[in-house]
Amino acid sequence: MSASDNEPREIDAHSGQATTGHEWDGVKELDTPLPRWWLYIFYATIVAAVIYWVLMPAWPLVNGYTKGVLNYSDRRIVMENVGALETARAADYARLRDASFDDIIADQSLQEFALAAGEAAFGDNCATCHGAGGAGAPGYPSLADNVWIWGGTLADIEHTITVGVRSGHPQARFSQMPAFGRDGLLAPRQIADVTEYVLSLSEARRRAAPDAAAAARGAIVYAEQCAICHGANAAGDRAQGAPSLVDDIWLYGGSREEVRRQIETGRGGVMPNWDRRFDPGLIRALAVYVYAQGGGEPDAPAPASSATETPAGE
Repeated sequence: MSASDNEPREIDAHSGQATTGHEWDGVKELDTPLPRWWLYIFYATIVAAVIYWVLMPAWPLVNGYTKGVLNYSDRRIVMENVGALETARAADYARLRDASFDDIIADQSLQEFALAAGEAAFGDNCATCHGAGGAGAPGYPSLADNVWIWGGTLADIEHTITVGVRSGHPQARFSQMPAFGRDGLLAPRQIADVTEYVLSLSEARRRAAPDAAAAARGAIVYAEQCAICHGANAAGDRAQGAPSLVDDIWLYGGSREEVRRQIETGRGGVMPNWDRRFDPGLIRALAVYVYAQGGGEPDAPAPASSATETPAGE
């Protein structure tokens, strides 16, 4: 219900304010104008919004957006900053790319640059699988220990990063453990026996109390089916990417159930090859960082030549 405009407005008895004449369920609306300062701020925000629409990118269109008079672009600014940073670091990456690993280790400033660049690249690209600091996860090997499937020298690590593992790269590291159970290569009893044998090889796994009789039968199965890759002493073979079975490092877990599942299904992950995404300098920085995290291995000494030089003319 509202009063006619010609009628005098009612004055609220409690506040002394005039009412608008509107009433809902006995509640009357007071005619209280907004504060001037509030109105001025409100109008100023409208003006500021219009100015922003004119100057800056603002409104979406069918195939784009309004660019604004200033043609401002956060994406362009970020790309310019990244490009400037890459330009500033280009000389250091060139030094890193052209230096030998011995040179990197001997040059403290170059080594510090490699470690810093490698750490940043690892955090952005590798930690998702290998964990912060290379701690690893089930199916993703730890890079913070001294156990290496494909070799732990700087050259080995750099090559693995470059070509990947089962990545499809022509030179990729490649190994494939047979799925002895899924493909019917071994009977369930044989898989159970060789599982007990594998458990008996590791000091930590012996706590699972492997069945001695089953382990003895499994040793025969191992010699016939597994030793060709993992070695007669089960120490592994890096040339084939076959891990050691005598240590206490397990990629998919060392429980009886996990060991048996690996024998049955032959699991194997994929590591991408990074040569298409990273330049050689950054790959080398990553190799140096991973080497430092895991206590990498020294290069093998060059074999001494046994040949005797023959004087010219003889």
